[in-house]
Amino acid sequence: MSKINNSIWINAGEASGDMHGALLASKLINKDPDLKILGMGGSAMEKAGCDIRYPMQLISLVGFTEVFPKLPRLLKLFGQIKDILKAERPKAVILIDCPDFNFRVAKIAHELGIPVYYYITPQIWAWRQGRAKFLQKYVRKILCILPFEQKFFKDRGVDAQYVGHPLLDLIPLAELDAIDPDPNLVGILPGSRSKEISSLLPEFAKTAEMLLADFPYLKFSIARAPGVTEKKLRSFWPSNIPVTINQPENRYRLMRNSNVIMAASGTATLECALIGTPTLVAYKMSAFSAFLARKIISVKYVSLANLIPDKPILPECLLEKASAKFFYPHMREWIENPASAAAVRNELKDLRKMIGEPGVADRVAEIIHDDLNSL
Repeated sequence: MSKINNSIWINAGEASGDMHGALLASKLINKDPDLKILGMGGSAMEKAGCDIRYPMQLISLVGFTEVFPKLPRLLKLFGQIKDILKAERPKAVILIDCPDFNFRVAKIAHELGIPVYYYITPQIWAWRQGRAKFLQKYVRKILCILPFEQKFFKDRGVDAQYVGHPLLDLIPLAELDAIDPDPNLVGILPGSRSKEISSLLPEFAKTAEMLLADFPYLKFSIARAPGVTEKKLRSFWPSNIPVTINQPENRYRLMRNSNVIMAASGTATLECALIGTPTLVAYKMSAFSAFLARKIISVKYVSLANLIPDKPILPECLLEKASAKFFYPHMREWIENPASAAAVRNELKDLRKMIGEPGVADRVAEIIHDDLNSL
């Protein structure tokens, strides 16, 4: 067998993974300046000094219908990654989220005798819990970012360690805490995918119209996600309701400036919760997808802000309840009765304590570095 090199392969498959991979790469290099990092990722990892062998755009597949035409290309890609791992012999492979692709990479690395670490594990506790067996077999250590995940994995025989949530390293909380929210501002986060914008933004707009009838002094501001045009957002918003469009780089400031928020379910709702703003969580899907989701999803809540403390801090208006008729009473209550919004803010302070301390990438780098030295 060829000699193991002083290199680590990091595999990230989408924008957030690229960001977390970049931060982790820089911390690993701090610990060992001679270390070479290579792998799959994007511009953030490249800027952090990684040798990107494959751009992550190769695997950003949206749905099953899009996977099949790309299957021959994907199989070829797995073959190429296997050849590189064989030739380079990195001392470890670090996988970031992206289970449908990364599980295959885990298997390839394991077969080559390369230790595999999984950072930002797929949320298999919500569905497909049987995949824990796969992780137990092919992954040396799992680095969990949610407090309840460690127990879930350990109960299933997987070596897991809770490291804290990487958002804590990205959100400038101390700076944001110094900002006083505007009591008249309602923030709107319609998401980044076309489907969620087209299904939720018109309902958020109807809610805004109903709220304006009660509180004519309210202002509305939409957070524009990267890759979404202002024109697209305005096409789903009535021209008779004044709205400002906030640029992507200002989204944390908007989350803090807002008195209350309506948001598409996703990472953004956890960001709002950590920043401390009462947020209504909305999620819509087709009737058939909703039917399937009810059959396979085994959690009480969809929002991490509710899952982590295991109680409903933020209201969730999901599936057939993702409409203005259901959004309006929650928003009205918070605006009309500031004490109810203040109670949510207090609960969100406790949530922030539960999530842990900043310095997540540092902790992950240290755990991997020490574990490799012990081998």
